[in-house]
Amino acid sequence: MTSSPTCSFCQVVAGGSTAEIVLWTERIVAFLDTRPVFKGHVLVVPRDHVATLVDLPDDLVVPLFTAARSVAGAMTTALGAQGSFVAMNNVVSQSVPHLHVHVVPRTKGDGLRGFFWPRTTYAVGEAGTYADRLRAALAED
Repeated sequence: MTSSPTCSFCQVVAGGSTAEIVLWTERIVAFLDTRPVFKGHVLVVPRDHVATLVDLPDDLVVPLFTAARSVAGAMTTALGAQGSFVAMNNVVSQSVPHLHVHVVPRTKGDGLRGFFWPRTTYAVGEAGTYADRLRAALAED
């Protein structure tokens, strides 16, 4: 596995950074965003350090997007979302230079408009509750 010592997502993958992990596979890790658009917002990342979609090796395409699809499905059962918003920045607006897929729970009338992504925060201990619900739904998948 390749990693970057300065990459915060590589630190999550290595277990050196606190994160609410919702999915852990041989090739992929998914965890709650610490600055979520809506509570339950998940980042799906390859365990290997890959900077952008263009750099993603062919053998990681299916595992990455299969995991993103599973997380999107879990949002309806675990969080009562009506759907999800799935997005990826590539260099521009990519706050961490480690490829990541945003999977955001959505409900009609939630206020999200276009590509303006307001951010929210979790109350103390609340992120763990969201992560537990998502982990349980993903374990059933």
